Amino acid sequence: MKRHLSALIALTTGLLTVTVPASAASADAGVTSHPSSTPQVLSPTPYQGWNTYYGLGGEFSEESVKQVADALVSRGLADAGYDIVWLDGGWQDPEPRTAAGDLQADRTRFPNGLKPLVDYIHGKGLRAGIYTDAGPYIPGRCGLGSHGYYQRDADQFAAWEFDAVKVDYLCGIAADLDPKTVYTEFAEALRNNASGRDIIFNLCNPVTSPDWGNYPEEQQSTYSWSYAPGIAQSWRTYTDVGFVGEIKYKDVLRNYDANARHPEAAGPGHFNDPDYLGPELGMTDEEFRSQMTLWSVAAAPLVIASDVRTLSQTSVDILTDPEVLAINQDPAGVQAVRVGPAGTTETWVKRLANGDRAVLLLNRGDSPATLTTTATSVGLTGDRFTLANAWTNQVTESAGTISAAVPAHGTALFRVARAKGKPGVPHVVAGLPQVTEVGGDPLPTGVAPVVAGGDQARVEVTVRNDGAQPVTAPRVELAAPAGWTVRPLGRAPERLAGGRTTTLAFAVTLPADTTAGSATLTATTSYDVRGHGRQRQTSASAVVVAPTPPSGAAVLSHHTWISATSGWMSPTVDRSVGGGSPISLLGQVYPTGLGVASPSTVRYYLGDRCSRLTATVGIDDAVRNVGPEGGTATFQVVGDGRVLFDSGVVTRDAVRQLDVDLTGVRVLDLLVGDAADGGYNDRADWAGLDATC
Repeated sequence: MKRHLSALIALTTGLLTVTVPASAASADAGVTSHPSSTPQVLSPTPYQGWNTYYGLGGEFSEESVKQVADALVSRGLADAGYDIVWLDGGWQDPEPRTAAGDLQADRTRFPNGLKPLVDYIHGKGLRAGIYTDAGPYIPGRCGLGSHGYYQRDADQFAAWEFDAVKVDYLCGIAADLDPKTVYTEFAEALRNNASGRDIIFNLCNPVTSPDWGNYPEEQQSTYSWSYAPGIAQSWRTYTDVGFVGEIKYKDVLRNYDANARHPEAAGPGHFNDPDYLGPELGMTDEEFRSQMTLWSVAAAPLVIASDVRTLSQTSVDILTDPEVLAINQDPAGVQAVRVGPAGTTETWVKRLANGDRAVLLLNRGDSPATLTTTATSVGLTGDRFTLANAWTNQVTESAGTISAAVPAHGTALFRVARAKGKPGVPHVVAGLPQVTEVGGDPLPTGVAPVVAGGDQARVEVTVRNDGAQPVTAPRVELAAPAGWTVRPLGRAPERLAGGRTTTLAFAVTLPADTTAGSATLTATTSYDVRGHGRQRQTSASAVVVAPTPPSGAAVLSHHTWISATSGWMSPTVDRSVGGGSPISLLGQVYPTGLGVASPSTVRYYLGDRCSRLTATVGIDDAVRNVGPEGGTATFQVVGDGRVLFDSGVVTRDAVRQLDVDLTGVRVLDLLVGDAADGGYNDRADWAGLDATC
């Protein structure tokens, strides 16, 4: 498994105006407003909790679920609102129904059944959630199905005293059912359960094309918004955000973008659901902080996917940040919309109940950047504004510009309001240290910097004053790892007026024997503010110290890469992605090379030591064991930001030969794209991959 806004959305005179499609009898009509089909407001703000699927897989037990419930309480997550303990697929017995037709839990892992477990969860002050599927149980195709038993199962869940139900569609799609029809029937059964119990309904259709195959729009998750708000508290808006044990940042962005298509469908009691939060399942702390920020402005349910028993305190702190949670839990229930074009850097705005704006600055790129928007652009008027940084709690004042230094794959989140009273501390942005040149050669814009032992790099720190008041005596000090030398280039000005920017540069030299890996450059920016004394900000950036470049006749796949990504799993050396079979293209087996899934980037350091690269590229023969869908990719060889080879679209029935001149190339990128078909069956190979150095 793996932008457009259809509603009219305008920021006018400080108000977010949303036009929602009118209801009608047909399936194409949009959100129904008939009173009899409007669900009770069970969760006025997005619900929060934890789910077994990504962190524990399908083999969880009564004991492991109890331990997680204990951890939610002891680690402060329950107090922060994460109060639903949700059993996903896997709780059921290998024979999911008794002879009488009742659902039953796995008799080994849940020897006491589910009711005592629910009682335990409730005894901790928490709520309990459970899982089923809208389709019929089909052995070998899906693990559990309720079709034909909707009222019986709804009554059973209520009798067990569950508080929430997630209803999947794996069995539903296997049985070729109409999701609107079956989900509406299930919702009615939940509302009419025999116990009269209030139960949150999470409508979870994850089917998308082409990720799953070729399905009509009406059967896909991207259609749920048109009917789900009238029957459910939340609905999935795209396919799964990852796999068991693995959630990647690129898929977080993919799901966020899909979730953003219909913000008009969200509101108090009914929310778009881009899937779960994935700390420590494949993202860096910075990337997970970005996911938390994105989900918060999206008014999305916040359900933790990871094993909370083992999470770091850093992850717990991100999950429980009160200012960020307040934006997610804002009672207006408004979902953020993008201001301006889509791109590597973006601005998103969410109107809050008190008229403030939550402003998100998103950096999708691989290098730090200073992002900027204006108060006018986000629907505010005036000449003074307070900017409360939701992550740092710093409160500053701006004359109308909203900006931040945002790391690669990072975000900045502000609560912006009109300022009152005496002038506050000016909003000064202390830029992140940025490598702009290595050895006198400019680095390509947007490319993550790479340095090596013996290199001299130019590092710049840009400081801007967005306030109305000037700051004086601005200074920047740059710290580098022990043994590196740092020399200022030029002098700082004595005064930085409002609306002005200055850039301070440094020459940084690495010792010849610098160890490969990651290093940190830290800038300390200070300045005087009248009436507020000396202010200080610290900003830091990571730089990659490259490994030793290859030499002689090199099998590049056997050389240490700088970084490597794959659309699913990880790049595999000398094997098809996943490692289960040798690299094979059109029946020919290759002993060396790289196997990846699209999209993929594999980066090598050549250090201007190589002259030639040869390889054969194509779709691995492993895809011939699956359906005919997909199996197309594009291959590019990029040297220092310049495209040296482009395959065009390659199908499973063709290969391309490449012979590339590498003269003068320091950093080499091998890119695989999905050829715009969603990455379906794209198991791609760089076969051979021989370099002359």
